[in-house]
Amino acid sequence: MRVTKHEHAALRIEAGGKELIVDPGTFTTPLSEVQNVVGVVVTHLHADHWTREHLDRILKGTGGVPIYGPVGFAAAAADYGITVVAPGDTIAVGPFTLEFFGGTHAVIHESIPVVDNVGVLVNDQFYYPGDSYAVPAGHDVRLLAAPVGAPWLKIGEAIDFVLAVAPRRAFGTHDMTLSVIGRTMGRERLKWAVEQGGGEFLELDPDDTADI
Repeated sequence: MRVTKHEHAALRIEAGGKELIVDPGTFTTPLSEVQNVVGVVVTHLHADHWTREHLDRILKGTGGVPIYGPVGFAAAAADYGITVVAPGDTIAVGPFTLEFFGGTHAVIHESIPVVDNVGVLVNDQFYYPGDSYAVPAGHDVRLLAAPVGAPWLKIGEAIDFVLAVAPRRAFGTHDMTLSVIGRTMGRERLKWAVEQGGGEFLELDPDDTADI
């Protein structure tokens, strides 16, 4: 299985010649070569994780594929016929088995409503929490996409999240709101956290890949 990091929170996961797209949002450049995509996962309704332009382009390029997301996102994108998923659900699409965790977005501020959010574990190997610190308890995560910068993110909490997951390898994501210096500092903190469990941190930039 191969994971490609795109800008901000967008990810492309490939297995058996098929692909899964996760969270293509406003900070992500248009994704090309989507003809092998068999599904899309959107972790929550915020615009930096999905846009109609991205979804329309993917649906046009594939002839139509299922889009999975929590109930709050499904309500915001009702015209797409979203397949609603919730924590505890497991579904199969193409060569991918998807298991969902969490349920709510991390708190930004008490004045801002908390929305639905799901983390997704792909093929029991790759985990991405969306905008949350939801831990896939009981799973040996071989590769983790760990958020490194956000209005809701405190680096100490991000460190604790990585320590709790204890992945074999990890890379930073959700990073387009950071300066180069800030991103580097965040990566260094997450690198330390991964290494406490004997893991390895990968410095992935947009379009870089990691194989599992």
